[in-house]
Amino acid sequence: MKFCAEGHAVVVGAGPAGLFAARVLADVFERVTVVERDGTGDEQRRGVPQSGHAHDFLIRGHRIAEELFPGLGEELVAGGAHAGDIGRDMRWVIAGRPLVKGDSGLSTVVSSRTFRERHLRARVEVLPRVTVLGGQDVEGLSFSEDGSVVDGVLLAGDKGGKLAADLVVDASGRGSRTPVWLEEHGHGRVEEEKLKVDVGYATRIVRAPADVFAGDVCVNVLASPDSPRGGACQRVEGDRVVVTLYGVLGDHPPVDPEGFNAFAKSLAAPDIHEVLEVSEPLSAARRYRFPAALRRRYESMDSFPRGLLVLGDAVCSLNPRYGQGMAFAAMQASALSDHLRAEEQLPEPDVYFRRLAEQAVDPVWGMTLLSDLSFPGVQGERTPEMLEALELVGRTQFAATFDGQLALSCLRVFGLLDPPTVLLDPAIQERVHKTLSRQPV
Repeated sequence: MKFCAEGHAVVVGAGPAGLFAARVLADVFERVTVVERDGTGDEQRRGVPQSGHAHDFLIRGHRIAEELFPGLGEELVAGGAHAGDIGRDMRWVIAGRPLVKGDSGLSTVVSSRTFRERHLRARVEVLPRVTVLGGQDVEGLSFSEDGSVVDGVLLAGDKGGKLAADLVVDASGRGSRTPVWLEEHGHGRVEEEKLKVDVGYATRIVRAPADVFAGDVCVNVLASPDSPRGGACQRVEGDRVVVTLYGVLGDHPPVDPEGFNAFAKSLAAPDIHEVLEVSEPLSAARRYRFPAALRRRYESMDSFPRGLLVLGDAVCSLNPRYGQGMAFAAMQASALSDHLRAEEQLPEPDVYFRRLAEQAVDPVWGMTLLSDLSFPGVQGERTPEMLEALELVGRTQFAATFDGQLALSCLRVFGLLDPPTVLLDPAIQERVHKTLSRQPV
């Protein structure tokens, strides 16, 4: 791109989406300032109430992070995180049956969210073009007189005032105030889509003997329409284990020790309960509730100011039970990077939002929508094509509990490397049919 040397970009939010955005913006702008409401040294940030729960870093996100921050995975492992092959070292249980295990050639790193975010932030903070302002809230956007251009942000508090910028990127999360500010300045209301899932989490930290994992770095017992409770059990840094249980449509796990363990015992497979049975509790259980997935259709707006882009959960907030959030943020930052490289001037918002939708939001939103609507109690339209796809994907996942090649196909979809439509390929469906026809009735 051909920005002037003194070009300045401001990123609102220092979560993973904001940190990934700052990294790609630093390739283009002379200065990048990240403004974060919470103190950047806080372990549990007020703006991220879900940070203490189990977090996956799906293989797609891990790959993008390694491209942006070479050696990050090795750095995390050196600090105590656990690397593992997603097919060999991670246990995936669907409808009570484990997927067939085997070498996939696809590795990622398992850690707590706070640990990973701290390392990402440290990598960003040492970039010579980037400054991180912690403990500083943004109370508004600065617009040109006619409202057609955003030329900075308005900072709150004693350090308040205008922070001028050539480009503002809002990565402030689901609670982003950009929709309100746009409407106040005459740009209309952004269309929103919601899918009510009412997912509830409960998480506690324990210490467990390594041998109870049988060599695995994590255990994922996935909820299914027949068994709408699930959980994740992850070995993380500090010789700790993060145990997260969840239920959909209001069936939420309790936080008292007896109720928590009983909920784990009720899952379709005993794996997580077996870990809890031999574990030493290190924390009380914490709960988190996610009422609905949310997508803001910025690409459909008739009016949008230049000088402003939106990214991360501020655009699309996914059902967290799929563990896609951090990888999704990385995918969106990758789309931003592609957009910046393709443009010859300050990015056009409509072109950016179309690219973001095509490269990142459409495929992941569609994937989670399909999975959420497999639960009969989730309200939403189910077309005949969708019902057929749900049946075929379900059969494929069941067949993957008998066939390693099908298991790898499923894991590539789980990891956002492939879209779920690959599971509908005639060659895969033929293998599914042959696999299931060999099983006893």
